[in-house]
Amino acid sequence: MNRPLRSLAVLGVIAASLPTACTAQPPAVGASVPAATTAQTVPASPVVTGLPDFTNLVQQVAPAVVNVSAEVGARRVARGGDADEEQIPEFFRRMLPPGMFEGPGGPQAPQAPRGVSMGTGFLISNDGYVLTNHHVVEGADTVTVKLSDRREFKAKVVGSDQQSDVALLKIDGKGLPALRLGDSTRLKPGQWVVAIGSPFGLDQSVTAGIVSAVGRANPYADQRYVPFIQTDVAINRGNSGGPLLNTSGEVVGINSQIFSNSGGYMGVSFAIPIDVAMSAADQIKQTGKVSRGQLGVQVQAISAEDARGLGLPDAGGALVSVVVPGSAAAKAGIERADVIRAVNGRAVNVSSDLPPLIGGMPPGTKVRLEILRDGKPRQVQVTLDALNEELAGGAVDQPGSDDEDAPSGSTARGNPLGLAGRDLSAAERQQLGLQASEGVRLARVGDAAAGAGLRAGDVVLSVGRTSVGTAAALDRALAGVKDGQTVMLLVRRGNATQFIAVTAGEDEAAG
Repeated sequence: MNRPLRSLAVLGVIAASLPTACTAQPPAVGASVPAATTAQTVPASPVVTGLPDFTNLVQQVAPAVVNVSAEVGARRVARGGDADEEQIPEFFRRMLPPGMFEGPGGPQAPQAPRGVSMGTGFLISNDGYVLTNHHVVEGADTVTVKLSDRREFKAKVVGSDQQSDVALLKIDGKGLPALRLGDSTRLKPGQWVVAIGSPFGLDQSVTAGIVSAVGRANPYADQRYVPFIQTDVAINRGNSGGPLLNTSGEVVGINSQIFSNSGGYMGVSFAIPIDVAMSAADQIKQTGKVSRGQLGVQVQAISAEDARGLGLPDAGGALVSVVVPGSAAAKAGIERADVIRAVNGRAVNVSSDLPPLIGGMPPGTKVRLEILRDGKPRQVQVTLDALNEELAGGAVDQPGSDDEDAPSGSTARGNPLGLAGRDLSAAERQQLGLQASEGVRLARVGDAAAGAGLRAGDVVLSVGRTSVGTAAALDRALAGVKDGQTVMLLVRRGNATQFIAVTAGEDEAAG
């Protein structure tokens, strides 16, 4: 019924214009008709026609989609709590059956009963290799794979990787059906995709939808090295590990997570791109683990105000806030306040694009980075180190607060931003892991800086690219700042280090 209604609406607009058109003199015999009049009478060609029929696709691929059940032994749960999903954040709940969630546990915590994690997987070879999610088989004592023809196999977990949420299983068999792998890098929003899985244990359930977005970062999950495929395909508990297929019947992703406030499907589902999954699976098969490259930088997103402060043409890229001494980035000459715009020609549009691009390459890989430094483009060659999770885990979070007796929000100042600095002692620098003569503690913060997020107790490491180590040096670095000018301050708060953009205001100058 929607299509005829839209057509009627268009016709109504044309009819309404006829009385006005009729007041004009008719064209003379043989005269040409104006192009604008002709355009109104030619209907637009439809952009989308018809709907796909997935029956043939499902018949071809369904035999290679399997049910995965993982028997999990007794686990300890937190004292005073039960092993239920209330202990798990509502964002991006893992798609496991009720009763499979547990708290952190402890030496004296009570035992939770044994349970079975139900998920999905799919065969990628005729000799029995199966892909599924890491979280489906994590901690399992035994794993059983059931084929669509009802045959069951005990599966060996060859290996799994939490960071990519990929697990590789092996069952004993020959001549088994296997799925063809597609190219997830060619996916575009709006394309049709199909999922087959076992939601709530209902084997061989088929759902379809479209790709909603690609390269999506997941801020609530551990998989910062995965550029997720977002879809509106109906995915629920039990679909985990199942294939996401294109209209050619090729696997383009592994269904992994959902966004939900209730634990059920809400139209936002996420899949691991098959190229990321197969890279992990190949490494697991060869070495038993997954190795990733690392630059040795911490990066942050760039706001419009940051772009002004850095003199950038736009807010694209990843802003380097920390360069780890001795890292691959440090050896290559990467500096704080550099903006990484591309890796081997692949654009870095937002900071979350960088970890998957770097982490997807093995250590020792030589990469070409396109950066902006002081607004000028340049290229840097870097040889990647092996990923160190302790260094990677320190990536910029929004800083927490430090105790300081001086109040924030004061307009008392020693510079145009209303910042009053205090020199750090050698003991304070050692505690913060700073070098000698590095950093100034803020004793008071003016209104403009407080509005940008600065607090008394923060430690300013640099003004733009200029390092500061004393209160006097901070005042000198800020002395030439004009009203309306945006300045980038590199700030340490707790264990987090990041740039904060502060725009000078007239109220500070009057102080």
